[in-house]
Amino acid sequence: MEMNVKGQEKPERGEDSLDTSLRPRTWEEYIGQEKVKNTLQIIIGAAKKRKDPLEHLLLYGNSGLGKTSLANVIAREIGSSITTCSGASLERVGDIASLLTNLAEGEVLFIDECHRLQRQAMETLYSAMEDYKLHLVIGKGPMARTMEISLPKFTLIAATTRVAVLPAPFRNRFGAVFQLSFYNQENMEEILRRSSAILGVQILPEAVSAIAQRSRFTPRVANRILKRVRDFATMEEHPVITKEAAMKTFSFLEIDDWGLEPDDRKILRAVIEKFGGGPVGIQALSALVAEEQDTILDVYEPYLLQTGLLERTPRGRIATPLAYKHLGISQKTRDLL
Repeated sequence: MEMNVKGQEKPERGEDSLDTSLRPRTWEEYIGQEKVKNTLQIIIGAAKKRKDPLEHLLLYGNSGLGKTSLANVIAREIGSSITTCSGASLERVGDIASLLTNLAEGEVLFIDECHRLQRQAMETLYSAMEDYKLHLVIGKGPMARTMEISLPKFTLIAATTRVAVLPAPFRNRFGAVFQLSFYNQENMEEILRRSSAILGVQILPEAVSAIAQRSRFTPRVANRILKRVRDFATMEEHPVITKEAAMKTFSFLEIDDWGLEPDDRKILRAVIEKFGGGPVGIQALSALVAEEQDTILDVYEPYLLQTGLLERTPRGRIATPLAYKHLGISQKTRDLL
């Protein structure tokens, strides 16, 4: 059975329960991000010795790198329950007030996508984070008055893919800020071996390596591909996943050797074929490929930048020579575009 944020049991359901079961629960199970883990262990250990509440923490990095998993590991490490919500769901001051006043002493509040918090809701957090007090304005005009509510000493862990857009007063209230980076091939293979064991999948080392190579060095992507490879192997009645079985899956899903999928290549081709390789602004690119700007910025662009297929300049995005080569566009064709 899966546990919800308040520690009550709830039924496991399909893919959601699988995703939860693959999440690491301890430092030993949380693979990679060694510098972040080591620093956090010192901060947590010192807080325990002083018997102080854990400082508020800000985690940032690209989607799928393990920010939510890390928040849950931290909560488990300090022996606390955790309440999880998304910044987009906290639209009004009342939403924040209701959330904060229902926290228990020492509880962890995890806000994912905190950059999507409404300005007033975010500002309500300032006093709550600083002195564990909630200041609410009751009424309007001359009859308005301020109500102060004391809060339990809680720990806020916030996660974002866009740390640069957070207001400085909000960022400065965190005791520590951590960036989660892309993983390496060795880390990805270790994560895949752990996930395979949890899923009860027998897989050969060559298949593990092939999936890791196409994982975009992101655990969430690696686990998604692993489950699809498992599906193909099940349908073809292969008791053990071989590299050949994995390659068939990649071919069907149109995942290339670098982990690029059809939408990634669509974005690259749009920059090259419609904008002569760039530069192109995010609004024009979004309109052409029919994707939300946030989706391009958070899902596709980080990996294209990491692989050197795309560059960002003050004037916009530019496709690199490596992108032309990867897509098989010759120098002659390139000159004609």
